[in-house]
Amino acid sequence: MENIYNPTPEHKALREMVRQFAEREVEPQAAENDRTETFNIALFRQLGSLGLLGITVPEEFGGSGMDAAAAVIVHEELSAVDPGFTLAYLAHSMLFANNLAHNGNKAQCQKYLPGASTGELIGGMCMSEPAVGTDVLGMQTSAKKDGDSYVINGAKMWITNGAISNTELGDIFLVYAKTGESSKSASLFLVEKGTPGFSLGQKIHDKLGMRASTTAELVFEDCRIPAENLVGSEGEAVKHMMRNLELERLTLAAMSLGIARRSIEIMNRYANERHAFGKPLRHFGQIQRHIAESYAEYMAGKAYVYSTAANLKLDSSGNRLDSDGVKLYAATMAKNVADRAIQVLGGYGYVGEYTVERLWRDAKLLEIGGGTNEAHHKNMTRELSSTLKLD
Repeated sequence: MENIYNPTPEHKALREMVRQFAEREVEPQAAENDRTETFNIALFRQLGSLGLLGITVPEEFGGSGMDAAAAVIVHEELSAVDPGFTLAYLAHSMLFANNLAHNGNKAQCQKYLPGASTGELIGGMCMSEPAVGTDVLGMQTSAKKDGDSYVINGAKMWITNGAISNTELGDIFLVYAKTGESSKSASLFLVEKGTPGFSLGQKIHDKLGMRASTTAELVFEDCRIPAENLVGSEGEAVKHMMRNLELERLTLAAMSLGIARRSIEIMNRYANERHAFGKPLRHFGQIQRHIAESYAEYMAGKAYVYSTAANLKLDSSGNRLDSDGVKLYAATMAKNVADRAIQVLGGYGYVGEYTVERLWRDAKLLEIGGGTNEAHHKNMTRELSSTLKLD
């Protein structure tokens, strides 16, 4: 890697602001909205007033115009108190707003990004399908040109922010669809709520974790959109997809940092306060191992995440090896740290009062969403096949 992360004054101020907001506003509502599987829309829109919903969107379109490291900071701090809510934030700010900001034309950005940056519009991105996950280029959803329109048919699955309630769609989506016979002939389209033929198939209930973000199936039945809703050039969306995936995976890794850090704080405090056999838990070697290994793994992940962020440019690609690698490491690290925290707390760790059971449930999704661990293995090995010597 060329650069090691050194926080700027702007980054330090951002972290303090987000941390205070997370502790004051996000933390109190987290457990209840996890239980009820509710997306807190009012709280989400408060992120817009802080300039966070368009964190990487250029200022000319209403955003804050900040870099990948800033995005990492926000995701780490929010995820330390509510990973489910943070996932909804990621889908909006990274998968929709950042994606459109760097791949859309000026007219499209002017039309949608100011509203996305304030929270007036809630956005998402549609890639996976009921029968297509990791093999994203095997998508079956199609878009066919018809005069000055495209007609979309198909279905998308596991869409975060696809539904913002049990019955209501999100406001605006970037939708990947095939526009040719080749597996790589994918194009990207803007589709608004209310477009005839675009509907909510189902809201997914009873998820293991990330329950404070909504997940849905979206259906397209002869959904006609104007040709001007094509983002970029027809058949060239794969390169846009891969570039935005780098940032998505980096920010998912940042969410892992938040989960791990909070888990360590909880088990460390508990080991000080709880006594067994007349001594604090931290006196016992088994507990010391859980705390020490968790801290070391978290710090290693933090260095990797922020170093990758320092090297990732939002308007270009080329960080696929480390954007995959950092998520591969950090996701499993966070799950393991949360698991150790439950073990340290024993029965108290198994119930909601001490938070770690929710963090553990939420952490599992990070080994699946945004690319499975197995996909990262494949991608990284392919990237490394042409690298004879590591820096």
